[in-house]
Amino acid sequence: MATVVTKATEDLVSKCVAVATDVLRLPTEHVWLDYDKEADVLYFNFRKPSHADDSELTDDDMIIRYEKGEIVGITILNASRRKMGYGL
Repeated sequence: MATVVTKATEDLVSKCVAVATDVLRLPTEHVWLDYDKEADVLYFNFRKPSHADDSELTDDDMIIRYEKGEIVGITILNASRRKMGYGL
């Protein structure tokens, strides 16, 4: 059975590949992403489960979460209103 690939599918795959290229350059082996559309918050977690014992709010509305001094996650507030490009 042949599968018809739509333009929307091609666009999604292309965007995922672009993101994957950047994710592979992160200094961590695991990344979990969650997006809360209602709150417009994007969560990056580098450990599951992560139990942050400290955090800092940056000037540009990001929360960096730490566990024993190591970054275990980043929370991006107002995520959809940011200009985020690929290319870390």
